[in-house]
Amino acid sequence: MDRLLSMRVFERVVDEGGFAAAARALDMSAPVVTRLVADLEEHLGARLLQRSTRRLSLTEAGQQYLGRVRSILQDIDEADAMASSQTTELAGTLRLHAPPVLATYVVAPLLAEFRRRHPKIVIDLEVETLREPPIEDFDITLLGADDSFDADVVARKVIEAETILVASPAYLKRRGAPKQPQDLVQHDCVRLKMPHVRPRLWHMWCPENPAQPLDVEIEPVLLANHTDSLLRATLDGAGITSIAIDMVASYLTRGELVRVLAPWITGRLTMYAAVPSRKFMPQRTRVFLDFLVEETRKQKATAMQACLAC
Repeated sequence: MDRLLSMRVFERVVDEGGFAAAARALDMSAPVVTRLVADLEEHLGARLLQRSTRRLSLTEAGQQYLGRVRSILQDIDEADAMASSQTTELAGTLRLHAPPVLATYVVAPLLAEFRRRHPKIVIDLEVETLREPPIEDFDITLLGADDSFDADVVARKVIEAETILVASPAYLKRRGAPKQPQDLVQHDCVRLKMPHVRPRLWHMWCPENPAQPLDVEIEPVLLANHTDSLLRATLDGAGITSIAIDMVASYLTRGELVRVLAPWITGRLTMYAAVPSRKFMPQRTRVFLDFLVEETRKQKATAMQACLAC
């Protein structure tokens, strides 16, 4: 029995909540996964998992064993990474986790250039929206947050971006540009649905005078909980929307979107890169983090220049 493999399989079965899901995640057959866990239990002389048709749960022995297994596997992975970091060329798999909007507008546009610089690093990107992302299971987990972010995680600030108001040239040609925030009531507004945010009230302020914010009453013509849909509709001339400047940098540069009501902003968002709490960080993770910070800040600078030219 390959005990190390069995330990990794056991850990994945617990994390995935079942044998079939673990088999898919590990690209193994379900019978092999089941056999490896059974062999491990036989070797230990203890049942680790309670199996039923509805659910899988850890026994008391399984709970204690899982804690030690996680620690052992983490030490092994860190030792491997430490040894690999001494080589002249970076290699291995970099596991990233990001919500859809960050994966689409921040990560994906950077991957080709990163792969060009580091062709032996394989990117494994998991895209999903979770209230509590599994930070310990990935090398880097990207998080988007506002000023109230106070999570108890090891995280590096990547970039802080203002959310601005934008519209397409076609819309502005048809309806004209608002001259002051109060003019928005006469315009078609496209809004992102967010918890605890009133969709008919746009909160905004001038960066030069943040102590005097303004709440503008509007009548949205489109509400959606999907940023891609709002952006696509705005590009097609549906109206004026609010979005983080770094996410529309390329559209501003190409003139496909135009900033309106500058310098008013509707908020500030910060992107963090959370990393596992383990002691050693692989060199490929450090390199990607530095690359991410460098490139996103370049994008923001480009977007700001495009805004000045609007």
